[in-house]
Parts: sequence; structure tokens; C-alpha cells
Amino acid sequence: MFIATVIVSVLLAAMAAASGVGKLSKQPKLIESLTGLGVPMSWVPRLAAAELAGAAGLIIGLWVAPLGIAAAVGLVAYFVGAVVTHVKADDRELIAPAVLAVVSVAALVLRTVSM
Repeated sequence: MFIATVIVSVLLAAMAAASGVGKLSKQPKLIESLTGLGVPMSWVPRLAAAELAGAAGLIIGLWVAPLGIAAAVGLVAYFVGAVVTHVKADDRELIAPAVLAVVSVAALVLRTVSM
């Protein structure tokens, strides 16, 4: 079970880190998407920090289980919030945040059962 935890955690951490770096580097397409959803520009660094913290927590959490669990919980909340934001904005581009929310739940479950 721990091997599955490592695989899911590393993949989710990579996706969250890539998204966070994209926000910090203000990639035009990403920023355009966020502003189109009604996300204030002042939130972008905070959202990036949350994703990067979650990514780091997942990786460190492979050795410190409570941190991995906390990071997974945080990413579940983050990506569920992203799905809600897309739905509220009547945006049909919610597959990516929905998949990431599901993968976050999987990371949480796997990290919890492989303690």
C-alpha cells in the first residue's frame, strides 16, 4: 500500500507544484483563466503558496505521516474550492480541478491507511 501512496503523492505533488509555479510566474493563460473566474489578483500568490505548501507537505509526509495527511487534507479543500469556483462561474473547464480533487482524496486515503 505504501508504494501506491508514494506514487500518488509524488504525482499530486508534481501537479500542485507545477500549478503553483505557474501562478507565481503569472503565466498569461493561467492568469486569464483565474480572472475570468472572478479570482482577485491579490489571491494568486496565496493560492500558489497553498499549492506549493501542499506539494512540499506531501513529499515530506512520506516520512512524517501526520504532515502528509495534513497536506492531503489541505489539497482536498483547495481543489474542492477550485471546483466550486468553476461551478459558480458557470465555467465548463472543471475537469482538471475535479480530477485533482479526486487524486487528493486518494492521496489522503492512501496516506492514512499506510501509516
